[in-house]
Amino acid sequence: MDMEHGATRPVAQTVELAYRITTKDLAEAVRLRDSKTAAGRRRRWLFPLIGTLSLLIGVSAIMRDESAARAAGFLTGAVVLWAFALFGPRLQARAFRGLLDKAGDCRTVVDGAGLLVKTATTEARISWAAQPTYAETDGAFVMLSDDKGAVAMTVLPKRGVRQPADVDGLRALLDANLRRL
Repeated sequence: MDMEHGATRPVAQTVELAYRITTKDLAEAVRLRDSKTAAGRRRRWLFPLIGTLSLLIGVSAIMRDESAARAAGFLTGAVVLWAFALFGPRLQARAFRGLLDKAGDCRTVVDGAGLLVKTATTEARISWAAQPTYAETDGAFVMLSDDKGAVAMTVLPKRGVRQPADVDGLRALLDANLRRL
């Protein structure tokens, strides 16, 4: 039983998921992680700020007839920082495309002890203590480690549950064992 706001509700004993992680799932998880961690929030404003400053310095160098190489360096830096600010999660997810393809289909069992994740290439047991927080998006639950940048994360796409009611059971299990962000 889970006690929340004085109400009791049964917590599902086990929820099974079957899915294939996509780059879209991973990009959504990275965006979520960036919005929930201090390091991610800092990156979200720092890259555009430094990119804008680089752009201004590059334009200023052009207007003052300074070295073309210096101006080009600042302008290139501005473009790279702005591109990463706008497309960073998608680019990070695409970097893992080969590993996602190699992993193939995932089968995950979530129970009172944590998660058992099986893919074509790996099998891992993840305890609740390893990733003690989670957040929810429209399409997934994302478990996060509690280190500064939440480096470790596990994506559980909602489309992977067997029945729609299992989404509520999974949420209840996560609420009973993890801190929701």
